Amino acid sequence: MLLAANQAWNIVNFRLGLIGALRRDGYRIVVCAPPDEQNSAHLERNGCEFIPLEIDSKGLSLFNDIRTFFAFLKIMRKIRPTAFLGWTIKPNIYGGLAARIASVPAVLNISGLGTAFIRDSAITQLVTILYRIGLAKAHTVFFQNKPDRDLFVARRMVREDQVALLPGSGIDLDRFTPAPVAARETGHFVMIARVLGDKGVREYVEAARLLKDRGFDLRLSLMGFVDVANRTAIDRTELDSWVSEGLIEYHPPVEDVRPMIAKAHAVVLPSYREGTSRVLLEAAAMGRPIIAADVPGCREIVDDGVTGFLCAPRDGRALADAIQRCVELPPQRWSDMATAGRAKVAREFSEERVFAIYRNVLNGITARK
Repeated sequence: MLLAANQAWNIVNFRLGLIGALRRDGYRIVVCAPPDEQNSAHLERNGCEFIPLEIDSKGLSLFNDIRTFFAFLKIMRKIRPTAFLGWTIKPNIYGGLAARIASVPAVLNISGLGTAFIRDSAITQLVTILYRIGLAKAHTVFFQNKPDRDLFVARRMVREDQVALLPGSGIDLDRFTPAPVAARETGHFVMIARVLGDKGVREYVEAARLLKDRGFDLRLSLMGFVDVANRTAIDRTELDSWVSEGLIEYHPPVEDVRPMIAKAHAVVLPSYREGTSRVLLEAAAMGRPIIAADVPGCREIVDDGVTGFLCAPRDGRALADAIQRCVELPPQRWSDMATAGRAKVAREFSEERVFAIYRNVLNGITARK
């Protein structure tokens, strides 16, 4: 089985559970991604073979993309995998096309639309054409929410007979267990995301300023990667200005986010669009209310007023209002939300449910072979 994403980090953070399940089923797992000493070694320790593959995840160089395509094709012809599983844009497009030429069944994952589809531009049109080419002969294309699926079908990037829905990447309920209420720091709100405009970071800061003006003494923390290769990345200068102003606290990313979630009164994600937000699922699984923008990939997780609060997207004032509602919750209501969130994740978003869907597709491929 060949797996690919635009970063080894992506596979380590989101796919290790799936890799373990596939290895238990007897599959040999080969991962290709840009070389990354720490995460490559982590994959190898988990029983994977790692093949370095250069992918320019942000760039628009035709030369680099052609080189990536031929690298995928060379790898597939060499190892002849049972199937190719791809995540992120370029592995889906160029890996999907290489799989088509090498007669390898492709199971591709659209886990979020990214910046190209959040706002229409010439890049949107280009990516639409490339997706049509890369996904044309895929065995299955997984989507994590219905709006994303419907958009791809409507734009003829994929056929209805190819698509299937997947409830995210799955949450390990034995790892993300309810955090003790005593660990909660009342009034401490946490956002865990890459520091991007499209994640709603500026709205989070605006909400912090509004709440401060309303007289609330809260801690709003932001944890995530800065200087990300993305067109909406927020630079360190702007981030540092918010910290200096006392609006937010910044924390560098860590391998284990559980201690940060445990401290939270609630976890916040005002993103403009998601596939299925993993951090919201992790927070809910740990018994923390969640606050998010009412957008695809978030609204499926947040039952407004039951497991947390939804607010209008791209609206700092609406986000401030939602945070204020959470601050003013009576203790029993807060506890009820925490319990309801955990129950929803266990019912709808567990790893076991996700793995069963992958197994069903892969078993069909191996049976046909």
